[in-house]
Amino acid sequence: MNSVPLADFRIGDGQPLAVIAGPCVIESLDLCREVAGEAQRVCRDLGLSYIFKASFDKANRTSGASFRGHGLDAGLEVLAAIRREFGVPVLTDVHETWQVGPVADVVDVLQIPAFLCRQTDLLLAAAETGKVVNVKKGQFLAPWDVKNIVEKVTEAGNPNLLLTERGASFGYNTLVVDMKSLPIMRAFGHPVIFDATHSVQQPGGQGTSSGGQREFIPHLLRAAVAAGLDGVFLEVHPQPEHALSDAATILRLSDLHGLLAQAKAIDAVVKGF
Repeated sequence: MNSVPLADFRIGDGQPLAVIAGPCVIESLDLCREVAGEAQRVCRDLGLSYIFKASFDKANRTSGASFRGHGLDAGLEVLAAIRREFGVPVLTDVHETWQVGPVADVVDVLQIPAFLCRQTDLLLAAAETGKVVNVKKGQFLAPWDVKNIVEKVTEAGNPNLLLTERGASFGYNTLVVDMKSLPIMRAFGHPVIFDATHSVQQPGGQGTSSGGQREFIPHLLRAAVAAGLDGVFLEVHPQPEHALSDAATILRLSDLHGLLAQAKAIDAVVKGF
Protein backbone atom coordinates (compact mmCIF):
# COMPACT_ATOMS: atom_id res chain seq x y z
CA MET A 1 0.00 0.00 0.00
CA ASN A 2 1.10 3.56 -0.72
CA SER A 3 1.61 5.68 2.37
CA VAL A 4 0.71 9.34 2.23
CA PRO A 5 3.13 11.89 3.72
CA LEU A 6 1.59 14.70 5.74
CA ALA A 7 3.44 17.12 8.04
CA ASP A 8 5.84 14.98 10.07
CA PHE A 9 3.97 11.66 9.76
CA ARG A 10 2.65 9.24 7.19
CA ILE A 11 -0.79 7.67 6.74
CA GLY A 12 -1.11 4.03 5.73
CA ASP A 13 1.26 1.13 5.19
CA GLY A 14 0.99 -0.13 8.75
CA GLN A 15 1.38 3.24 10.46
CA PRO A 16 -0.70 4.04 13.59
CA LEU A 17 -4.17 5.41 12.96
CA ALA A 18 -4.41 8.96 11.72
CA VAL A 19 -7.22 10.97 13.28
CA ILE A 20 -9.19 13.57 11.32
CA ALA A 21 -11.37 15.45 13.80
CA GLY A 22 -13.05 18.79 14.25
CA PRO A 23 -16.42 20.55 14.10
CA CYS A 24 -18.65 20.02 11.10
CA VAL A 25 -18.63 23.69 10.15
CA ILE A 26 -16.57 26.68 11.23
CA GLU A 27 -18.88 28.35 13.73
CA SER A 28 -16.21 30.59 15.28
CA LEU A 29 -12.46 30.79 15.79
CA ASP A 30 -12.93 30.18 19.52
CA LEU A 31 -14.82 26.94 18.92
CA CYS A 32 -12.18 25.73 16.48
CA ARG A 33 -9.44 26.55 18.98
CA GLU A 34 -11.22 24.62 21.72
CA VAL A 35 -11.72 21.56 19.57
CA ALA A 36 -8.27 21.63 17.98
CA GLY A 37 -6.55 22.02 21.35
CA GLU A 38 -8.36 19.13 22.99
CA ALA A 39 -8.15 16.81 19.98
CA GLN A 40 -4.44 17.51 19.64
CA ARG A 41 -3.93 16.78 23.33
CA VAL A 42 -5.85 13.50 23.09
CA CYS A 43 -3.96 12.34 20.01
CA ARG A 44 -0.61 13.29 21.50
CA ASP A 45 -1.47 11.35 24.65
CA LEU A 46 -2.39 8.27 22.61
CA GLY A 47 0.46 8.52 20.11
CA LEU A 48 -1.85 9.12 17.15
CA SER A 49 -1.36 11.58 14.29
CA TYR A 50 -3.88 14.44 14.19
CA ILE A 51 -5.45 16.45 11.37
CA PHE A 52 -7.89 19.27 12.16
CA LYS A 53 -11.01 19.47 9.99
CA ALA A 54 -13.78 22.00 9.58
CA SER A 55 -15.81 23.21 6.60
CA PHE A 56 -15.87 26.86 5.56
CA ASP A 57 -19.12 26.21 3.69
CA LYS A 58 -21.73 23.47 4.03
CA ALA A 59 -23.03 23.67 0.49
CA ASN A 60 -25.18 20.54 0.80
CA ARG A 61 -27.84 21.34 3.41
CA THR A 62 -31.35 19.93 3.67
CA SER A 63 -32.90 23.39 4.00
CA GLY A 64 -31.82 26.62 2.35
CA ALA A 65 -32.32 28.31 5.72
CA SER A 66 -29.67 26.15 7.44
CA PHE A 67 -26.39 27.67 8.60
CA ARG A 68 -23.68 27.18 5.96
CA GLY A 69 -20.69 28.97 7.45
CA HIS A 70 -19.11 32.42 7.23
CA GLY A 71 -17.83 32.14 3.66
CA LEU A 72 -14.56 31.32 1.94
CA ASP A 73 -12.39 34.26 3.02
CA ALA A 74 -13.43 34.24 6.69
CA GLY A 75 -13.25 30.45 6.80
CA LEU A 76 -9.74 30.33 5.39
CA GLU A 77 -8.61 32.91 7.94
CA VAL A 78 -9.79 30.59 10.72
CA LEU A 79 -8.16 27.51 9.17
CA ALA A 80 -4.89 29.39 8.71
CA ALA A 81 -5.00 30.49 12.35
CA ILE A 82 -5.54 26.93 13.59
CA ARG A 83 -2.72 25.63 11.42
CA ARG A 84 -0.38 28.36 12.67
CA GLU A 85 -1.30 28.30 16.36
CA PHE A 86 -1.44 24.53 16.86
CA GLY A 87 1.07 23.39 14.26
CA VAL A 88 -1.29 20.74 12.91
CA PRO A 89 -2.27 19.99 9.31
CA VAL A 90 -5.78 21.11 8.39
CA LEU A 91 -8.45 19.70 6.08
CA THR A 92 -11.48 21.29 4.50
CA ASP A 93 -13.96 20.59 1.70
CA VAL A 94 -13.97 22.11 -1.76
CA HIS A 95 -17.18 22.12 -3.77
CA GLU A 96 -16.26 23.94 -6.98
CA THR A 97 -13.14 24.12 -9.11
CA TRP A 98 -12.64 27.86 -8.53
CA GLN A 99 -12.29 27.22 -4.79
CA VAL A 100 -9.41 24.78 -5.16
CA GLY A 101 -6.61 27.29 -5.74
CA PRO A 102 -7.23 29.64 -2.80
CA VAL A 103 -8.05 26.76 -0.46
CA ALA A 104 -4.90 24.84 -1.43
CA ASP A 105 -2.84 27.91 -0.50
CA VAL A 106 -4.00 27.52 3.13
CA VAL A 107 -4.80 23.87 3.92
CA ASP A 108 -2.89 20.59 3.79
CA VAL A 109 -5.70 18.26 2.70
CA LEU A 110 -8.40 18.98 0.12
CA GLN A 111 -11.55 16.97 0.75
CA ILE A 112 -14.01 16.06 -1.99
CA PRO A 113 -17.52 15.69 -0.51
CA ALA A 114 -19.34 12.40 -1.05
CA PHE A 115 -21.97 13.81 -3.40
CA LEU A 116 -19.19 15.24 -5.61
CA CYS A 117 -16.88 12.21 -5.67
CA ARG A 118 -17.46 11.59 -9.40
CA GLN A 119 -17.05 15.22 -10.51
CA THR A 120 -14.08 14.82 -12.80
CA ASP A 121 -13.10 18.49 -13.10
CA LEU A 122 -13.15 18.92 -9.33
CA LEU A 123 -11.07 15.78 -8.77
CA LEU A 124 -8.52 16.84 -11.37
CA ALA A 125 -8.26 20.39 -10.03
CA ALA A 126 -7.64 19.07 -6.52
CA ALA A 127 -5.13 16.49 -7.74
CA GLU A 128 -3.16 19.03 -9.75
CA THR A 129 -2.40 21.09 -6.64
CA GLY A 130 -0.16 18.28 -5.36
CA LYS A 131 -1.88 18.46 -1.99
CA VAL A 132 -3.19 15.38 -0.22
CA VAL A 133 -6.70 14.67 -1.54
CA ASN A 134 -9.31 12.92 0.61
CA VAL A 135 -12.26 11.64 -1.41
CA LYS A 136 -15.38 10.59 0.44
CA LYS A 137 -17.07 7.66 -1.29
CA GLY A 138 -20.56 8.65 -2.38
CA GLN A 139 -23.51 7.09 -0.58
CA PHE A 140 -24.63 5.89 -4.01
CA LEU A 141 -21.35 4.31 -5.06
CA ALA A 142 -20.21 0.68 -4.87
CA PRO A 143 -16.76 0.28 -3.29
CA TRP A 144 -15.33 -1.40 -6.41
CA ASP A 145 -16.32 1.63 -8.48
CA VAL A 146 -13.95 3.75 -6.40
CA LYS A 147 -11.24 2.44 -8.75
CA ASN A 148 -12.36 5.06 -11.28
CA ILE A 149 -11.85 7.83 -8.72
CA VAL A 150 -8.39 6.49 -7.93
CA GLU A 151 -7.45 6.53 -11.59
CA LYS A 152 -8.67 10.09 -12.11
CA VAL A 153 -6.57 11.43 -9.25
CA THR A 154 -3.43 9.38 -9.77
CA GLU A 155 -3.37 9.79 -13.55
CA ALA A 156 -3.34 13.54 -12.90
CA GLY A 157 0.03 12.92 -11.28
CA ASN A 158 -0.94 12.91 -7.60
CA PRO A 159 -0.35 9.71 -5.61
CA ASN A 160 -1.31 11.35 -2.28
CA LEU A 161 -4.86 10.05 -2.10
CA LEU A 162 -7.03 9.05 0.84
CA LEU A 163 -10.37 7.25 0.44
CA THR A 164 -13.11 7.66 3.05
CA GLU A 165 -16.09 5.38 3.71
CA ARG A 166 -19.13 7.17 5.11
CA GLY A 167 -21.99 4.73 4.63
CA ALA A 168 -24.28 3.81 1.75
CA SER A 169 -27.90 4.74 1.09
CA PHE A 170 -30.35 2.13 2.33
CA GLY A 171 -33.89 3.16 1.52
CA TYR A 172 -35.16 6.55 2.59
CA ASN A 173 -33.39 8.60 5.30
CA THR A 174 -31.07 5.73 6.20
CA LEU A 175 -27.42 4.83 5.77
CA VAL A 176 -25.78 1.47 6.34
CA VAL A 177 -22.09 0.57 6.43
CA ASP A 178 -20.89 -2.43 4.46
CA MET A 179 -17.65 -3.34 6.22
CA LYS A 180 -16.53 -5.25 3.12
CA SER A 181 -16.04 -1.88 1.46
CA LEU A 182 -12.99 -1.18 3.63
CA PRO A 183 -10.75 -4.05 2.42
CA ILE A 184 -12.14 -3.66 -1.11
CA MET A 185 -11.04 -0.02 -1.25
CA ARG A 186 -7.73 -0.69 0.50
CA ALA A 187 -6.94 -3.18 -2.26
CA PHE A 188 -6.58 -0.22 -4.63
CA GLY A 189 -3.37 0.61 -2.78
CA HIS A 190 -4.32 3.83 -1.00
CA PRO A 191 -5.05 4.52 2.68
CA VAL A 192 -8.68 4.16 3.75
CA ILE A 193 -10.38 6.30 6.38
CA PHE A 194 -13.67 5.57 8.15
CA ASP A 195 -16.07 8.43 8.87
CA ALA A 196 -17.89 7.19 11.95
CA THR A 197 -20.07 10.26 12.41
CA HIS A 198 -21.59 10.72 8.96
CA SER A 199 -22.16 6.96 8.83
CA VAL A 200 -24.85 7.27 11.53
CA GLN A 201 -26.61 10.10 9.70
CA GLN A 202 -30.26 9.95 8.66
CA PRO A 203 -30.22 12.24 5.61
CA GLY A 204 -33.13 14.66 5.67
CA GLY A 205 -34.63 12.59 8.47
CA GLN A 206 -36.01 15.55 10.39
CA GLY A 207 -37.74 17.27 7.52
CA THR A 208 -35.66 20.45 7.34
CA SER A 209 -32.47 18.87 8.66
CA SER A 210 -30.75 15.51 8.82
CA GLY A 211 -31.19 13.27 11.82
CA GLY A 212 -28.81 10.71 13.19
CA GLN A 213 -28.06 8.06 15.79
CA ARG A 214 -25.04 9.30 17.73
CA GLU A 215 -25.21 6.36 20.12
CA PHE A 216 -23.97 4.00 17.39
CA ILE A 217 -20.76 5.92 16.60
CA PRO A 218 -18.59 3.81 18.97
CA HIS A 219 -19.99 0.53 17.66
CA LEU A 220 -19.35 1.34 14.02
CA LEU A 221 -15.92 2.80 14.71
CA ARG A 222 -14.76 -0.26 16.63
CA ALA A 223 -16.07 -2.57 13.90
CA ALA A 224 -14.39 -0.57 11.14
CA VAL A 225 -11.02 -0.49 12.90
CA ALA A 226 -11.28 -4.25 13.39
CA ALA A 227 -11.83 -4.64 9.64
CA GLY A 228 -8.55 -2.83 8.96
CA LEU A 229 -8.10 0.93 8.61
CA ASP A 230 -5.50 3.62 8.15
CA GLY A 231 -7.38 6.45 9.81
CA VAL A 232 -10.61 7.59 11.42
CA PHE A 233 -12.75 10.66 10.77
CA LEU A 234 -14.89 12.12 13.55
CA GLU A 235 -16.83 15.33 13.80
CA VAL A 236 -16.63 16.53 17.40
CA HIS A 237 -18.13 19.41 19.36
CA PRO A 238 -18.12 20.35 23.06
CA GLN A 239 -21.92 20.69 22.99
CA PRO A 240 -23.33 18.61 20.11
CA GLU A 241 -26.91 19.59 20.85
CA HIS A 242 -25.97 23.21 20.07
CA ALA A 243 -23.89 22.52 16.95
CA LEU A 244 -24.96 24.55 13.92
CA SER A 245 -24.56 21.63 11.50
CA ASP A 246 -25.03 17.85 11.86
CA ALA A 247 -25.93 18.21 15.52
CA ALA A 248 -27.50 14.74 15.64
CA THR A 249 -24.33 12.95 14.55
CA ILE A 250 -21.47 14.86 16.18
CA LEU A 251 -19.46 13.12 18.89
CA ARG A 252 -19.19 14.91 22.22
CA LEU A 253 -15.65 16.24 22.56
CA SER A 254 -15.30 14.82 26.07
CA ASP A 255 -15.89 11.31 24.64
CA LEU A 256 -13.04 11.53 22.14
CA HIS A 257 -10.24 10.21 24.35
CA GLY A 258 -12.07 7.08 25.47
CA LEU A 259 -13.23 6.15 21.98
CA LEU A 260 -9.83 6.71 20.37
CA ALA A 261 -8.16 4.68 23.13
CA GLN A 262 -10.42 1.77 22.19
CA ALA A 263 -9.71 2.28 18.49
CA LYS A 264 -5.96 2.33 19.12
CA ALA A 265 -6.11 -0.94 21.09
CA ILE A 266 -8.11 -2.68 18.35
CA ASP A 267 -5.84 -1.31 15.64
CA ALA A 268 -2.76 -2.64 17.45
CA VAL A 269 -4.27 -6.14 17.50
CA VAL A 270 -5.21 -6.03 13.82
CA LYS A 271 -1.84 -4.69 12.66
CA GLY A 272 -0.09 -7.13 14.96
CA PHE A 273 -1.39 -9.94 12.78
